[in-house]
Order: sequence, then structure tokens, then C-alpha cells
Amino acid sequence: MAKSVSQDAISTILASPSPDSSSDIPEIIVQVLDLKLTGNRYTFNASDGKMKLRAIFPSNMSSEIITGSVQNKGLVRILDYTLNDIPNKSEKYLIVTKCEVVSPALETEIKAEVETEEHDTVLKKPKLEYEARYEAKADVSGIILKPKQEIVSKSAAQIVHEQRTNMAPSSRMAMTRRVHPLVSLNPYQGNWMIKVSLTSKGNMRTYKNARGEGCVFNVELTDEDGTQIQATMFNEAARKFYEKFQLGKVYYISRGTLKVANKQFKTVQNDYEMTLNENSVVEEASNEETFIPETKFNFVPIDQLGPYVNGRELVDIIGVVQSVNPVSNIKRRIDNENIPKRDLIVADETKKTVVVSLWNELANNVGQELFDNADKSPIVAIKSLKVNEFQGVSLSTLGKSSVMINPDIPEAKKLRSWYDSEGKGSSMASIGSGLSPSSKTGARSMYTDRVSLTHITSNPSLGDEKPAFFSIKAFVSLIRPEQAMWYRACKTCNKKVTEAVGSGYWCEGCQKNDEECNLRYIMVSKISDTRGEAWVSAFNEEAEKIVGCSADELDKLKSEQGDIDGYQQKLKEATWVPHLFKVSVTQNEYNNEKRQRITVKAVAPINFAEESRFLLEEIKKMRNPQ
Repeated sequence: MAKSVSQDAISTILASPSPDSSSDIPEIIVQVLDLKLTGNRYTFNASDGKMKLRAIFPSNMSSEIITGSVQNKGLVRILDYTLNDIPNKSEKYLIVTKCEVVSPALETEIKAEVETEEHDTVLKKPKLEYEARYEAKADVSGIILKPKQEIVSKSAAQIVHEQRTNMAPSSRMAMTRRVHPLVSLNPYQGNWMIKVSLTSKGNMRTYKNARGEGCVFNVELTDEDGTQIQATMFNEAARKFYEKFQLGKVYYISRGTLKVANKQFKTVQNDYEMTLNENSVVEEASNEETFIPETKFNFVPIDQLGPYVNGRELVDIIGVVQSVNPVSNIKRRIDNENIPKRDLIVADETKKTVVVSLWNELANNVGQELFDNADKSPIVAIKSLKVNEFQGVSLSTLGKSSVMINPDIPEAKKLRSWYDSEGKGSSMASIGSGLSPSSKTGARSMYTDRVSLTHITSNPSLGDEKPAFFSIKAFVSLIRPEQAMWYRACKTCNKKVTEAVGSGYWCEGCQKNDEECNLRYIMVSKISDTRGEAWVSAFNEEAEKIVGCSADELDKLKSEQGDIDGYQQKLKEATWVPHLFKVSVTQNEYNNEKRQRITVKAVAPINFAEESRFLLEEIKKMRNPQ
């Protein structure tokens, strides 16, 4: 018999917007219609032939759609879901958190005639159980019959209620409310409760701004499926929950709020971030069986690590260990403490290698195991690595990083098969050796991928999935003198510092006070070429080349004796000077709206001999397009 949709599937979903568990859900098969990518998620219309409902697949199911498992006009069986209201609209959104494919794409859309009477009956609000019993006790004449006195002193329902009341709060919460998977949460959702393990806990930090002083800390939460989210607490909430949150423990959490995550600062793979306030509920699941979160990876091929260099985004890699160095001790400048470090070289199917530095306990524990078995070329999967510029590209572990040796995952099996059959005899090259030289000398990289500014500004989708890099020849046409052009930075690590209580400056990265700090540029300027113009961001080293002096020198010029004219003259001298720029183009999300951001990655003066050769090559291409 041909597969088909479930009768009245949409009505079933509307009648039960948040089922207590997936086992309570009847068979719901719907047809996927109008499947499309909206932002970074796939939306569709769920249809049962009579009714349609706007629906959304979570981001972790994108791979199912890309590989063709889920197709437009295909059938899926919904195994778990949540129904959410859309703000300021009467519509609802179906969040499909678990499903399975029933059929690939059908030839046509399934349609059925809808009887109005039936449809109205389905959409009527079901009467509550006590209302039905109440009406059954009324006779035809309208006289209400009083219920018979109970002979048994306590009903079964009362006994269960008392048992639940006497339970620990966390157990009560588990029995009375449904636990939502993290992947189903979004800012438009009403009440929800999650069960998560605390996998990372930050330090309590103090801050000072125009609104006063305060404290803040954040944590990373992981559910049983391995989905992560970052939660932040300020002031009263921070003081209330800081001691309560303990690494490795499992908690029930509710009454938090969600918002779109700031991609520039997020440390986990989630579209949203959570804020907990003093009214949020956090209960430890102390009397229940805890769980170890499943580790989820988002592997980046080694040959694609370049765009992540010196960025805030962390990466996961999987590769074959080529060599492992003995452990060494590095003296930390801030406190002269010796930190163990161990370097290993890892390769993957791109036939590129990269140096990975294991620090602290990872260097001694996992690092020693890799050192002892290096001759067997083990597969290693590493989560949450920082991408550095050392030797072109290198990787370093952090406190939150995790390492798995020969993991039982499909990617590891595929990599092992490739290495044993082909990779072992292939020549490998370091990813750093294939990159263009540093921009300090205005080298070849400035003459590759050359585009005009209109090529970037006229294509708003550039940098949507990953940063796009281009070279540009342009003039700095405007630097606004009234903008905040620098920030106070730690003299040791260059991170932003805050004014400490009393005197000096507090650095969160180094965990210390310092009497002095440096100023580092964070400047916005307009650049122009022969076809258009655009606003770009430039940071310290690049901004120094544009302005011609350090931020400390420019601040001194601005503040000493009120020499505003000298300050503005310095900025004026920096304009209408030609430069070669290497820029990255990314998409930033603000108030649910995507905006293009252009960042200067390198600046170099024009080498007129090289520029002439470049122009001659371009002329040749125009004459001989083939």
C-alpha cells in the first residue's frame, strides 16, 4: 500500500501543542511542502491534505536536508515536536525536534476535500474532564445533583498528589512538566524546562559602565543529545546561582529568556543564547540518574582553517596523528608558572597538516597516551580549539577543549579507511606553507582575489555561511573624529580591561590588576575606489598603518593642551592616501536582521612596480579572455 499522510494530523498537533513525552504522540505523518532555507534554518509547510501548518526544522537537521533524506513533497513521521506562538500574529509554528523519513518526494501534493462540519468539530476546544463530569450530573430539568460523598478517605489521585508533593523539587519538576530538548528552544517560546549538565563555568567578573557597577558570569550547558547553549547571569542572578552551579552536575532549569546569539562572542554552536535572572528556577537533579552528554562535533577540514585565524570562533578537527613531541614546560609571563605543553602534527583527507598544541592536563594525560602510540597513527578528534597565526596556522587547546582518541564515529572510520588505503603513502604539506605571506611587506596576497567595492556591497549574501576574503585597492576617504577609536587594553594580553576598585585596571584574562594600560585601535572608516565606497572596521595594527601613529600617540595629541586641531589634522592627513587592503566579509545578526560587515585584515602601501605588473596581466586577460 502506498504511503500517505495521517488523517487529521494537523488537528492532532493543534489539540496537543506540547505532549508530555514522545511516547504519548500518536502516529503523525505529514507531507513537507515549500521547503526552503530561511536564515540558517529550513522552514516548510506541514500538510495532512486538509490543513497546513508553518513548521521549522532545527539547525542540527540541516544535514538530513542537504543529503536529500528529507525532500520537498516527501513524507515524514513526526516523533517529537513543540508548537509555539508567533509574536504579534495569530499563527503558530511547529518546531520538529525529531522525525524520520517515510517517503521521498511524491509527484504531487496530497489534497483532500474538507468537510466544514468536521473541521469545526476538530478545532473546538476539548472540554476539560471535570467539566464533562459536571454536566453529566445535571438532569434534564436543570436541577444539579450533588456528587455522592466519597466512602474512601483518600482517592488514588490524592495519594499520588501527596507523593509528588513530598518529593524533592527536582523530581517534582521532572514528573509534572515536560523536559524540552535544547534544540527546540527559541525566543518566541513560552514556558519551558530543560535538563542539562554544566560543562563549563566562567569566573565571576565585575564591570563598570555609565549605568553603574555590577557583576556577571556565564556557563555552558549541554543536554543529553549533546546540544549546547551559553547562559549568562548578571548581578542578583549571578550572586544567586554562582555557588549553585557546579561542574559536571545535572540541573533542571526554567524561566529563562533567549535571544539571538552574538556570533562575534559566542563560544558554542547554537543560534541562541540564554539569560537567567533572579526569578529563574535552577534545581539540581540530585536524586535522579545523571547522564554524560553526547559529544557533538562540527569538524572543519584542515585546509579550511585559514579564515578562522585569530578569530573568536572555536573549531573542531579530526585527523591522523603524524608525530608527537615530548612534553615541554613554558613559563607564563604573568606569574612565572611552568605550564606543560605538547605539540602534535595532525593530517586529514585534504592532505594538509597542522600543529596542535595540547596544554596543561591534556599535555600530560591524553598527550602521553598519544606519544606512546604515535607509531600506530591514531585518529584524534578534538573539540573547541583556538586557531592561531603561529607558523601560518596553528591550533591550541583551551580549558574547555576535549580530545577523543580513535572515537567510534563515522568520520573516524572514513578517515581510517582513507589513510590505510591512500593517505599513508601520500605526501603531506603544512597548511601554513600554502598561505600567502604576511601583509607586513605587501606581498603577493594583495594581488589575488582583487575586486571592486561594488562587488562586495552589491552582493548582500557574501559571507553568509563563512567569511569571504578579497583584495581591494582603495583610498581612505573619511575617518570620523568624534567616534570612539580605541579601547583600554591589558599590557600583557591585549584584552579589554576595566577600571578596578580603588586604582588601576583589572584584566579578566590575566586575573590581575595593573596600574597602567595600553590603548588599542578599534576604528571605523570609509574607503572608496573608482566604483563605490563602503564602511570598514580596522583593528590596532591595521589602523596604525592607516593613521600613521599608535592610539596612545593619537590620544596624547588629542588630550594634551586641548589640541583638537592637531588631532583632526592627523586624521585628515590619513585620508585620500591609496592603500592595498585585504578584507574579510561576514554577516552579523542584529535584531534578527543580517548586516554585512567588512573588516580590514591587512594594509599595505602600493608597490607601483607590482601594481603595474598586475594591471598588465589584467589587460592581457581582457584582450585574450580564453
